[in-house]
Amino acid sequence: MELSELQQRVDTWIKEYGVRYFSELTNMAVLTEEVGELARVMVRKYGDQSFKAGEKENLADEMADVLWVLVCLANQTGVDLTRAVEANFAKKSARDAERHRNNPKL
Repeated sequence: MELSELQQRVDTWIKEYGVRYFSELTNMAVLTEEVGELARVMVRKYGDQSFKAGEKENLADEMADVLWVLVCLANQTGVDLTRAVEANFAKKSARDAERHRNNPKL
């Protein structure tokens, strides 16, 4: 799926099932909440904590939740994610052309 299709499908879903988008500020808070849920799974799977009784290792679902809310925010604020990601690749490629190769920590 292309990013533009993802943005369109989320928009269609919101209008069909969600009635309307939450406010941008509410969605920013929801994004923070979803990132926290992803962090909880990561720390239990890859970190030093263990899963509690009844907790599920739903890493893919938590990542999808983060992406969903990010797409909602992009739609609400008029951000074309395809253009944004392409510009971000260009920025990182120019900035980091030699940076990581020359990093002795890597």
